[in-house]
Amino acid sequence: MTRVDFHSKVQDKILYSCRLIRKARAANCEILVLSEDAEQASQLNRALWSFSASDFLPHVMLADPLSTQTPIIITTAFDRALPHHNVLINLSQRLPENFTQFARVIEVVSQHEDDADSARQRFRLYQQQGIKPSHIVAAS
Repeated sequence: MTRVDFHSKVQDKILYSCRLIRKARAANCEILVLSEDAEQASQLNRALWSFSASDFLPHVMLADPLSTQTPIIITTAFDRALPHHNVLINLSQRLPENFTQFARVIEVVSQHEDDADSARQRFRLYQQQGIKPSHIVAAS
C-alpha cells in the first residue's frame, strides 16, 4: 500500500522540496515531482541546479527524452507514461492521479490557508482510500 506523508506549514515549498529530494536521492530513490503549474516547475528546476554546491541532483522535465534515464523528474501533469514509481512529491493542490502506483507520496503544504484547505481535503480522500497518512509539521 502507498505510504502518504503530509509535511505542513512549509515556508518555502521550493527550498523544502530541494531538501526532500536531496534526502531521497541519498537513499537512492527515484523521484517524480508534481508541480502546481509551469511557473512552479520552472522555479524548482532552477533551484535544483543551484541548491547545493556539493550535491548533484540530476533532473529533467517529464517530456524530456532523457526522463527514463534521470532519477528526478518534474511535471505538471501525468500526461504520459511515468518512468518512476518510487517517490512522488506533490506540490500541487490536487490529488495526484493514480497515486497508488507510487510506493510513497509526500504532500508538501505551505502556510497559506488555501493550500492548507486543499491539503485537508486530500488528507480525507486518502483516508477514504484506506490509507492512514502521517502528518509532519515542518521546522521553521
